[in-house]
Amino acid sequence: MLIDSHCHLDGTYFPAGADEPIARAQAAGVSGFVVIGVGETTAQAQMAVALARRRPECVAAAVGVHPHDASVVTAEGSTVFAEIETLSREDAVVAVGEIGLDYHYDPSPREVQREVFARFIALARATGKPIVVHTREAAADTLELLASEGARDVGGIIHCFSEDRPFAEKALDLGFDLSFSGIVTFKSARAIQDVAAWAPLDRVLVETDSPYLAPIPLRGKPCEPAYVVHTARHVAALRGIDLGTLAEATHANSERRFRRAFPT
Repeated sequence: MLIDSHCHLDGTYFPAGADEPIARAQAAGVSGFVVIGVGETTAQAQMAVALARRRPECVAAAVGVHPHDASVVTAEGSTVFAEIETLSREDAVVAVGEIGLDYHYDPSPREVQREVFARFIALARATGKPIVVHTREAAADTLELLASEGARDVGGIIHCFSEDRPFAEKALDLGFDLSFSGIVTFKSARAIQDVAAWAPLDRVLVETDSPYLAPIPLRGKPCEPAYVVHTARHVAALRGIDLGTLAEATHANSERRFRRAFPT
């Protein structure tokens, strides 16, 4: 049974609720879901935690602030960081994230992104929970901050891995696992496919990042957790192993990284 290690299932993306996409995923062979709560306010984090409380048998939550929204943390009078800190200490929350750096659009200034990323790494260290890292066109700064802020103490996941092998080697050395999304199925993703084929099997996870990045053969459609099966099948083929072996390994890796059991 596969684990979708990173999906967005709150009402922003699934207005009819999360139960239907969860049921479709379970029917496809997905038994666990790490639901990410990020947004311009803490509403999505609260929804992710509420879902994890309601469906503890199969759902865990992660809470943070996406780098696009980093400026909301530093805005005068903001309570966002304090609210996320409170949520992060709940048993239903297994990680701090997604957090990180995104230099593609820069909706938040880079110096603010770096400041907020460092603050959340410190929060993860204080709570003893791993971090879920978003990095886009910011490889060097991401690795530097992970190293300088002591992220090795808690480890975590490079979510939606989209870098190359040198980055992967450094991330693995820092204690981070690599999570592959539907991007790994795209024909143009040669560097990512190289890493998916090469990375130690006990350091690999799979995800959808739903509702984004639907894998081949569903590219262009709104993504949902059931589609992680296509990503997992592709990663297994790249590694020359069967889907069952890949599913067993990534299931165990998810349980180890998030320190909780998921259904088998």
